[in-house]
Amino acid sequence: MPALICGSLAFDTITTFPGRFAEQILPEQVHILNVSFLVPTLRREWGGCAGNIAYSLQLLGGAPVILAALGVDGGEYQQRIASWGADTSLIWRDPELHTAQCHITTDRDNNQITAFHPGAMSHAHMIAVPGKTERPDLAIGIIAPDGGEAMWQHAHQMHAAGIPFIFDPGQQLPQFDGDQHREMLGMARWVAVNDYEAKMLADRTGLTLAEMSRRENIAGVIVTLGAEGCELWQQGERSHVPGVVAQGVVDPTGCGDAFRSGLLYGLERGWTLERCVVLANRLGAIKIASRGPQNHTLDAGTLTTA
Repeated sequence: MPALICGSLAFDTITTFPGRFAEQILPEQVHILNVSFLVPTLRREWGGCAGNIAYSLQLLGGAPVILAALGVDGGEYQQRIASWGADTSLIWRDPELHTAQCHITTDRDNNQITAFHPGAMSHAHMIAVPGKTERPDLAIGIIAPDGGEAMWQHAHQMHAAGIPFIFDPGQQLPQFDGDQHREMLGMARWVAVNDYEAKMLADRTGLTLAEMSRRENIAGVIVTLGAEGCELWQQGERSHVPGVVAQGVVDPTGCGDAFRSGLLYGLERGWTLERCVVLANRLGAIKIASRGPQNHTLDAGTLTTA
């Protein structure tokens, strides 16, 4: 059944810095920070969390339904998504603003510095999550990084529609205060964050990961640890799922989104959370071996080994 993906659609401008950021930034001078990085390579890619998650979910054989905003320059992107066979009926085109733009610079250690212009994404709250009578087929959803007002409204609308969803605040986590995070945690079925975000979420809410996972509505808290895999918190208990060795480490952009597509695919099919994460780790490892967030492919063994 279809999965509703609420999040951003964006154009990614990706550059590579052949050195290390840490060697260019003097800790004792950060109060007067003024640095420039020579980036000899540049690519423009399709991106945005919703687009990236939908791309990998479609490759897996899922049925993504994207709820997101594109700008006046977004026609080609909408056509691209439709060419996969994905549902574009809930993509809205802003008549004035440009599509969101993300500028990413990656150093030799795969650290990233990102600048993001929201554009049409800031109006994504103008699209509403359909109710059960309009779309009774929506089996699962995800609240991925998007405009802050859109994330807030879509979480409430998805909860009201009875659609179980993953709360994935990502880089938008600082946009919400502790009360707002606790309210959204009270509506989500699962929470997916990286280790840095996990610490920030715990600090904002005053809840430990164990306490979050004990909430009656929460079926699991997933904390990604990069190459080290993931830790899972279920009913206050922690477990660890090892990572998958990538064939090559080429570009980390979109790895977290590929991971989330594996979660959605497995959860919609009723898999255990551990099995979902095994698949999700494999998706992340496949993606990191490919440049850009939407250029990787999957072979027949991806699902059979999960």
